[in-house]
Amino acid sequence: MIRLSILDKYLMKKYLSTFGFIILIFTMISCVIDYSEKADAFAKPGVTKKEIFIDYYLHFIPHINILLFPLYALIAVIFFTSRMAFNSEIISILNAGVSFRRILRPYLLSAGMIAVLNLLFVHYVVPAGNKERLRIEHKYVATNQDKGKTDNVHMFLDPQTELYIQSYRKSDTAAHDFRLIYYKNGEIIAFLKAQTAQWKGYPNHWTLLSCERHTFNGLHENIVANITSIDTTINVRPEDFVEFTNQNEMLTTNELRQRIQKQQARGVGNTKIYEAEIQRRTSEPFSIIILTIIGAALAARKVRGGMGLHLALGVALGAVFIFLSKFSEVFALQPGVPAIVGVWIPNMIFGVVALILASRAQK
Repeated sequence: MIRLSILDKYLMKKYLSTFGFIILIFTMISCVIDYSEKADAFAKPGVTKKEIFIDYYLHFIPHINILLFPLYALIAVIFFTSRMAFNSEIISILNAGVSFRRILRPYLLSAGMIAVLNLLFVHYVVPAGNKERLRIEHKYVATNQDKGKTDNVHMFLDPQTELYIQSYRKSDTAAHDFRLIYYKNGEIIAFLKAQTAQWKGYPNHWTLLSCERHTFNGLHENIVANITSIDTTINVRPEDFVEFTNQNEMLTTNELRQRIQKQQARGVGNTKIYEAEIQRRTSEPFSIIILTIIGAALAARKVRGGMGLHLALGVALGAVFIFLSKFSEVFALQPGVPAIVGVWIPNMIFGVVALILASRAQK
């Protein structure tokens, strides 16, 4: 168990209290800006206060704050450390024989506490809340944010069964030119063809209309045609064809892993968007620790210009970090680039910067 000194408690109190104050300020600003953008949509008939303030904003607040935790950490550290430097507190601590490395300990302990909280929220709490938040947003605000794999869909429902549809129409949950192809030892043994497959409800109920059944026995083919309809269960649902552009935000990390396994088993194709999302969620807590070191190393030195210069430099660094993070998320989705490499690029770069700044900080 780490034994905290008076200095540790003093610096941790300053860090955590400043961090909390920044969260409060940015939460109010974010909510005001977001509401001003969505005021017209929330004024529509049928929108209730519960949907706005409970279902939407109760989940919007942790969503927007968790995204900005690394930036909050950087600003908080620079804000209170530069004040301490301006008041000659840092110089006094160093003159008392305390090394800069020792001063960093309470910073890292505080950053570690925030990182653990971030890790819990970003992997499980926020995605679960996003289900409600985005349900309201898709219902009243961004009503056309869904996209679908609606043409020439191929997927394996299990290792021996392939599904093909020529087109899917979300308006009436109907698939056209529908085929189920059955394999055995790598050879087609049968397929079921339907002009239309109509979704009937959960768990997996479908009605196939205007059907043909083809079976193969060696080179012999047996055809049963003119089947009016077949009621059956098929391991596929409308959400397998249609999903939202921000679908990954609504899935917890366990659900993302299950989605990846399901997509890979069906041979659907690119799962990198889900892999990159998992890596992004894991990398963010480390960003908090890295930016904490950078902020402490920059703000601990008393310079002409004082807090204003430090804050300006901190905001500039934060902007560069966010830009690089967004670039890396796009880069991670490119073919041939492992998701883990693409997403972790900002941490790699800023980690090196943090080590250099810490090594050159005041001794």
